[in-house]
Amino acid sequence: MSSQQTPRLTTHVLDTAHGRPAAGVAVQLWRLTGGAREEVARTLTNADGRCDAPLLSGAALVPGIYELVFAVGAYFASAGDDGAGDFLDDVPVRFVVRPGLNHYHVPLLIAPYSYSTYRGS
Repeated sequence: MSSQQTPRLTTHVLDTAHGRPAAGVAVQLWRLTGGAREEVARTLTNADGRCDAPLLSGAALVPGIYELVFAVGAYFASAGDDGAGDFLDDVPVRFVVRPGLNHYHVPLLIAPYSYSTYRGS
């Protein structure tokens, strides 16, 4: 990735149980500093399971500890899957942004009873 690109943080959510993007998932982004937790972004995933814009970009993406919180239980409940929202509720993904790295892509793969994440590109 070119060092001249604007630093940014992006995410997307895939519903692996149904083989489709997870549209309409509420996503919150928190910055954790010295024991305090500050909400820095809030959005919903679009029809492709992505956010319409980066959660943070440019100078707003500073090194530190962040937490994405995905409202997975509400997504499965709204999808009409009886009982699918009975196990997972909000799924937190905590990660570290290091100095000098330009793009953080943090996808979430969900099913009614499990989830996984990774550092995407």
